[in-house]
Amino acid sequence: MESEEDAVKKVQVVEARARNISHNVRCTECGSQSIEDSQADVAILLRKLIRDDIRAGKTDKDIYKKLEDDFGETVLYAPKFDLQTAALWLSPVLVAGVAGGIWAYKKHRQNTNVHIMALNLVRGVPLTPKEKETMLELLTPPPPHGATPSSSRWRRWIPQ
Repeated sequence: MESEEDAVKKVQVVEARARNISHNVRCTECGSQSIEDSQADVAILLRKLIRDDIRAGKTDKDIYKKLEDDFGETVLYAPKFDLQTAALWLSPVLVAGVAGGIWAYKKHRQNTNVHIMALNLVRGVPLTPKEKETMLELLTPPPPHGATPSSSRWRRWIPQ
């Protein structure tokens, strides 16, 4: 009785491992499907070979390595991280870093321009019309609720 249960559990473990590995391996004939989902002859053969390797006692890592050696790195859905694939893996981080850097630079420049304009006011340097408009927008308090907005920011949107 126990041997039957053990045999059933062993078959279930082999089947679960085989399905897990098969989902992570690309069909060499289809290219867009895993060998688990594909009905191509190559996929059926690879699924059988994977099950045979599992029954032979090989680890998942050994099976992936064998498939990679036989069919190349493109057979695996998740490429390994090495010097050749570093750009692929790091590109999202680099793009986010560049975007964050540009945003921070613009924010810093905007704040710096306001400080320079304030210093120019203190020094008696006349402001350009654009600088005057910017300073008025920044220094004018928001209107109370229900009042007519007098800020130049709102003048653009109110027909006159």
